[in-house]
Amino acid sequence: MVFSTRATAVTLAAAFALAAGPAAAQKVSFEGKTIRIVVGFGPGGGYDSYARVLARHYGAHLPGKPTVVVENMPGAGSLTAVRWLDGPAPKDGTAIVAFNPGIITQAILEPQKMGNVNFLNYGWIGNLARDQRVCYIWAEKGIKTFDEFRARKGHIFGVPAPGVASWVNFRTLEGLFGMDMKIITGFKGSADIRIAIERGELDGDCGSWSSISEDWVRGNKINTVITFSEKLPRDAPKNVPYARDLLKSDDDRATLDVINGAGEIGRPYITSRQVPGEILAVLRKAFNDAAADAAFAADADKMRLPVDPMTADEVEKELKQIYNAPEAAVKRARALVNIN
Repeated sequence: MVFSTRATAVTLAAAFALAAGPAAAQKVSFEGKTIRIVVGFGPGGGYDSYARVLARHYGAHLPGKPTVVVENMPGAGSLTAVRWLDGPAPKDGTAIVAFNPGIITQAILEPQKMGNVNFLNYGWIGNLARDQRVCYIWAEKGIKTFDEFRARKGHIFGVPAPGVASWVNFRTLEGLFGMDMKIITGFKGSADIRIAIERGELDGDCGSWSSISEDWVRGNKINTVITFSEKLPRDAPKNVPYARDLLKSDDDRATLDVINGAGEIGRPYITSRQVPGEILAVLRKAFNDAAADAAFAADADKMRLPVDPMTADEVEKELKQIYNAPEAAVKRARALVNIN
């Protein structure tokens, strides 16, 4: 697992110093207010877990030391929560959303179907962890390797909605690797998907390594067959094939780069772009400080949640690269991930 170090703390502090001067921090206070971190999924999953750890430490780094609470707003793979920021959500910095970065890819590939959401048009606060995505099969299914996974027909997987990161992974497996599978939508979040896997209703899942039940890992209840991340945590299985390395052509790899582009942005937090700049700067600084806090790191470690933060500036730089990808690769990726 990757956790914040003293060097990280210094780097984050320096990044904020360039973005906002001390005057902004002095005139913004959240005293007596409640900050709401709204998670785009039901309780019990990885996004919810990260948000609750952040909530326990975030307020201590905000001026006025406000109460920070977590609320759940599941729907459309977390897009409902994102769109809430454009509507009735407060625009005073007290409303923050945690969402699935897979919908960033979907917004680029299917802009009209996603309501023309542009993730450059939100107030970015930061990212707690670069995503480390794997696909795994429930061990009782008898599949141990990627070759066995690819050879078997009729896999059944579940997702909250088209467009989430796991959906994108499944469609990539279908389009670039010729996998045969059925994708069932409508699950509230990863907790419900885990229950369905244990019941034998689903064959496995693609998701963040940190979201996989520790009991499953220790009990050898799953077999990890492929990863969409080049690097995995130390506690992940060794010698798991990396999807990009398995592809034979430059076109396939360029297509995967577009599809997988938002993968670095694993646990993102945003607010409305209408939040005043001086308030957004304070929210960003507090986020960076919390992510660099040793108490936060220890809390996350207890919950087996890897922390590898990105500042808002780093996330926005990554986003601009994704939005400026070559049109040919975007066009092919769009056809491959099309939700129809």
